[in-house]
Amino acid sequence: MSIRDWLRGARLAAILVALVSAVACTRGEPAATGSHLVERTQVAMGSSLSLTAWTEDDAAAVAAFDAVFVEFEHLDALMSVWRDGSEIVRLNAAAGEHPVPIGPDVRDALLTARQMSDWTDGKFDVTFYALAGLWKFDAQDQDNTVPDMNEVRKRLPLINYRDLIVDERAGTAFLKRKGMRVNLGGIGKGYAVDRAREILGARGFHDFMIQAGGDLYVAGKKGGRPWRLGIRDPRGPADKIFATIDLSDSTFSTSGDYERFFMKNGRRYGRRAGPIVPERHPGHRPRGDCRCAGEGRVHPRAHRGDGAHRAYERRAGRHRERQERGSRVVGLEEPACAGGTADRCTLGSSDAW
Repeated sequence: MSIRDWLRGARLAAILVALVSAVACTRGEPAATGSHLVERTQVAMGSSLSLTAWTEDDAAAVAAFDAVFVEFEHLDALMSVWRDGSEIVRLNAAAGEHPVPIGPDVRDALLTARQMSDWTDGKFDVTFYALAGLWKFDAQDQDNTVPDMNEVRKRLPLINYRDLIVDERAGTAFLKRKGMRVNLGGIGKGYAVDRAREILGARGFHDFMIQAGGDLYVAGKKGGRPWRLGIRDPRGPADKIFATIDLSDSTFSTSGDYERFFMKNGRRYGRRAGPIVPERHPGHRPRGDCRCAGEGRVHPRAHRGDGAHRAYERRAGRHRERQERGSRVVGLEEPACAGGTADRCTLGSSDAW
């Protein structure tokens, strides 16, 4: 796993996103008689969960949204690192001692995390949580302290996804060494978004949008055109759109450093960390520097796109796209377009809860 991921300080408690506008410019849109936007928002997995459908049936949409909220709560109770009794909390507590029973949801999420780790040669590693409590960006514990790098190095040997054993036949998971810890922050929320997509699809909805912090999935169209997503400028006003992208039937995962950070001795320390070298944290920049402020990734599945996005090696100073494992990276370090309106504006700053 890269130190960029390790130094996220427990992957942080919440993704805060800007919802600039729920309705885009309708200029040139074909009329959809009777159809309109139905929206509901709640806090789930430590982030704002916003659900939107383009439909004629308000009651059916609200009932489907309620089912999604219930499912998010169910998954949170299984995967959270903060909730006593969750399967992840029990797995971490038993590290180096014995396997613990896990259900199919946690099993599938852990197996996906293992696969992402293999694909990225460990740049994404679900066992990064051994560094919990060193970098502190969570709302629960942020203290604006830069950790002792000697302590960081002492814990690095505890990070190795290959020492996470998932026994599908026995229905158990095991961390081989005491002190190891996993956190599904980079996978779990995307997993929940995929479940929400299945719920809404099963209830007959074809045109909808799901946003859970920096993870966003859009299905179908809004009024005959793709959904338009706006990415908030990470160093600009809250209502300034940095770039836009039109999507249908895809997920879009974003990450930024502008919500979870602290200033110390004139340097900005953010939850996005650079690869390989613990001391070289990308937060070490003067206030207002926009480099490495954010980027996005498009993928057909939310939990896989989220993991691939976290593992991607950033290079500052250019807008870029590239294909990787069925996903498309969209760099957001330079403005792709300015102004305009969007159905949803997003740039996530963290992905653990």
